[in-house]
Amino acid sequence: MSATIAATGAQPQAIANGLKRILALALLVFLAACAAVPRGGEGPPPVVSPDPLDGMHRVALLLPLTGPDGDVGLSLANATALALSDTKSTNIQLTSYDTNLGVTAAANRAVADGNKVILGPLRGDQVLEVANIARPKNIPILSFSNDIGVAGRNVFLLGHLPNQSIDRVVRYARAKGFSRFGALVPKSTYGQRAYATVTQSVRAAGGTLVGVEEVEGGAASVDAATKRLSARGAMDVVLVADSGRAAIITIPALRRNGLRNAKILGTDLWNIDGSLASNSTMYGAWFASVSDTLYNQYAAKYRTRFGRAPLRLSSLGYDSILLMARVARNWRPGTAFPVSQLTDPQGFIGVDGAFRFMANGLTERTLEVQEIQAGKFVTIDAAPTAFTK
Repeated sequence: MSATIAATGAQPQAIANGLKRILALALLVFLAACAAVPRGGEGPPPVVSPDPLDGMHRVALLLPLTGPDGDVGLSLANATALALSDTKSTNIQLTSYDTNLGVTAAANRAVADGNKVILGPLRGDQVLEVANIARPKNIPILSFSNDIGVAGRNVFLLGHLPNQSIDRVVRYARAKGFSRFGALVPKSTYGQRAYATVTQSVRAAGGTLVGVEEVEGGAASVDAATKRLSARGAMDVVLVADSGRAAIITIPALRRNGLRNAKILGTDLWNIDGSLASNSTMYGAWFASVSDTLYNQYAAKYRTRFGRAPLRLSSLGYDSILLMARVARNWRPGTAFPVSQLTDPQGFIGVDGAFRFMANGLTERTLEVQEIQAGKFVTIDAAPTAFTK
C-alpha cells in the first residue's frame, strides 16, 4: 500500500526558524512501514481520478524503504516527513512508494494515483525507468541522484554534483597562490568526469596541470599511480578525487613517493565521512562542500525525534519538500506542475544552502571550502548566501 502524509499549517518559514517543529512519531512509523506498489502479477494499477477541488497538490516520493538501501531511503523519507511538519503547507499530499518492490511498478502506481511531480528515485540507474513512465504524462522528476548522465528532459537532479566541488576547491587553491596541480582519479565513470573537470578548472583558474593519473583500487595500484604522478614533475598541490577512505590510503603513498609537501585537495565525498577528522594523515587537506551550519541544526532535531543521526544525504529529502512548499504558493491544484518555476535564477534556500536548477536539469549550489583539522572540519572560506548572476 502507499503511505500518504498531508502537511498542516500556513506558509513555510525561513530555514533558520523552520526547524523548530517536528512531525509526530506516528506519522514517521506510518511512512516507513508502508509499501507503494502492487504485488507482482496483479497487472497494471487502477487509474485514480483525484478531485482537483480538494485543493491538494499530489507529490510522489519514490525511495527504497526496504531492502539493501532501505536505511538510506528511510532517512530521506524521515526528512521529508520532518519538512512537511516544519513548512506547514496545507495543500501538499505526499505519498511514498517503495522502489525496492519494483521501480517500474512504483512509478506506474505513482502516475496512476494522480501525482503531478515525483521526488526520487535514489539511484541514477533507476531514473530512466521512471522517466519512461513519467515523461509521456508530463510529470517532472526531481531525483536524489547526482548522475549527470540522466539529467534533462524533465529530469532534475537534487544530488550534489562532484564537478562543482572540484572546481570550487581548485579555484580557491589557485587564489591562495598554488599554481602547479596534479590529480589522482579512480578508473571509473566518476573518475573520467573528475579528470575532465580538474582539467577545465585548472586551466580556467590560470594554473598548470602537471599530470593526472588513474587508480584502479588497491594499495599496489595506488603506489604505482603516485609514483607515476611524482615522475611528471614538480607540483605544489594534488587533488585526490575519491572517497575519504581512498584518500587515507593515497596520501601516505604520495608522501613517500616524492610529493612530500604538496597541498592535498579533495571533493565533497569527504564531507560524509566524519572519521577523516580523527586521522592525522588528513590534517591540512582542503575540500569544498555544501555548508554544514543549517544541516547541523536539522540533524539535532532529527536525532531528538527519531533517536538516531540522519544520513548526510537526507538533507536532500528535507530540501525537496521546502521546494515543493515554495512552488505550491503559485501552483493551482489539479494542474500540471509548473516546471518553469524550478529554473528561477534567484534559486532557493535549503538546509544545504542556496541552490538552483539549470535548464539542463543539473543543480548549481553555493559551496564552502573546509580544512580538516584535528577532530573537526573547519570552514576556511564561507559559501555565498545567494547567487550573484
